[in-house]
Amino acid sequence: MSMKDWPQGERPRERLLAGGPAGLADAELVAILLRTGRAGLDAVQLARQLLSKTGGLRGLLDLDRAGFEALPGLGAARYAEFKAALELGRRYLRTTLDRLDVVDNPGAAKRYLLAQFKPLRREVFGCLFLDTRHRIIAFEPIFFGTIDAATVHPREVVKRVLELNAAAVILAHNHPSGVAEPSEADRLLTRRLRDALGLVDVRVVDHIVAGDDEVVSFADRGLL
Repeated sequence: MSMKDWPQGERPRERLLAGGPAGLADAELVAILLRTGRAGLDAVQLARQLLSKTGGLRGLLDLDRAGFEALPGLGAARYAEFKAALELGRRYLRTTLDRLDVVDNPGAAKRYLLAQFKPLRREVFGCLFLDTRHRIIAFEPIFFGTIDAATVHPREVVKRVLELNAAAVILAHNHPSGVAEPSEADRLLTRRLRDALGLVDVRVVDHIVAGDDEVVSFADRGLL
């Protein structure tokens, strides 16, 4: 049975319009983007099949173009639509943060950083550069590592802070393993960067470590 034959109150799009997206399962949200299924499968059934084959939502959305288009029922047009949806989400979070004091809105900053790091498959270290009112000047990835580690040079961070005339920074990096718990190396790096930036009167507000679906804040843990 096609989704158009479902009772109206059970169709994902109608349910979203009536009650918002939060109540929909991952497969239902994917089905809205798919719009149609394939032979023998409606859009929700196809979405469930795709999520099962890729290990869930992250696995599906992290696929490169070749991997995505190799899945049954997908192609270049749908790849473009999914990537556009992801990028719109990231840009929405950024424009929201542009108007906020991120220190007074730590949850928004964490969501933004998680969205930035979630698609990455290798370790990346970056900074949120802040002005005197703790609004974002820029977010920039600075160091790129392997799947295990990134080599971070404090002098390069200090140089970029001075170039942007930043008054404070939020340090951030991801753990491609998916586990956000900070390592001893993360703690040592944070101390080195805090001390180096302190010499130019720039405050390290936080260090955020991003995993699969969670972040750990050094400030929340009292580790700064």
